[in-house]
Amino acid sequence: MSALIAVAHGSRDPRSSATIHRAVDALRRRRPDLDVRVAFLDLSEPGVDQVVDDLADAGHGRIVAVPMLLGKAFHAKVDLPELLQAARTRHPHVSITQADVLGDDRLLIDAVRDRITDTGVAVTDSTVGIALAAVGSSVAPANQRTRVIAQKLLAGTDWAGAVTCFATSVSPSPTDAIAQLRTLGADRIVVAPWFLAPGLLTDRIEASVAGLPNVVHAEVIGAHPALADLVSRRYDSAVSMGRSAGSTPAARAGAAPEPNALPHRFNEPVHQQSRRHR
Repeated sequence: MSALIAVAHGSRDPRSSATIHRAVDALRRRRPDLDVRVAFLDLSEPGVDQVVDDLADAGHGRIVAVPMLLGKAFHAKVDLPELLQAARTRHPHVSITQADVLGDDRLLIDAVRDRITDTGVAVTDSTVGIALAAVGSSVAPANQRTRVIAQKLLAGTDWAGAVTCFATSVSPSPTDAIAQLRTLGADRIVVAPWFLAPGLLTDRIEASVAGLPNVVHAEVIGAHPALADLVSRRYDSAVSMGRSAGSTPAARAGAAPEPNALPHRFNEPVHQQSRRHR
């Protein structure tokens, strides 16, 4: 059996770890053909080193680490690659691969739209405005990519507008985004977290708009079924790329298909009832 490590950011907030574990439990049910583990890059246990060592000691010949990250920042570009390279040195006979990050995949955008409608709003309600709340980055292009997600979220709905806001010092703030949505004709505002799990930043977002009228908060992405499906797809893509590269015995051995993988269940957008934005 091959192994998949779902690598999350980590947090001191126990709600974050609990949410990630629930999401990974769903992934295990999704992929009974794999030994699915969870690891954290910081602040939570177990760490990546420990999980890789445990899997190698258990005799796994192929390990794929899937970063449960929404952007390609330091953790994805530097931190995790260095951890995995050190693991390859410790375990030279094990194929250890890093998959792509989750990013702004359509499945996650559909999941956020689901979380929004879970608050009771309809996709056909033109009085609704969406404040998509994200973490913010010191890298301007990363923030711009996050801003575009709001417009992708708006597609297929009749909502008055959608604006990305940030929990950190990046503009606009949640309050500024809500004010902008009011000017677009939104009477009701849903603050939708672009986060996998709750924590200090999501609490900060909620506190910053506390007391504003007609504002409700959607849940984080959490254990939405689309998350497990996307992590599964990232694993399959990494294995497929390894099969194409296939220059070493370990890589070629790691390319065999998984016979018991369940079919992907989210081939179409979650919201079939959505109408194109007018």
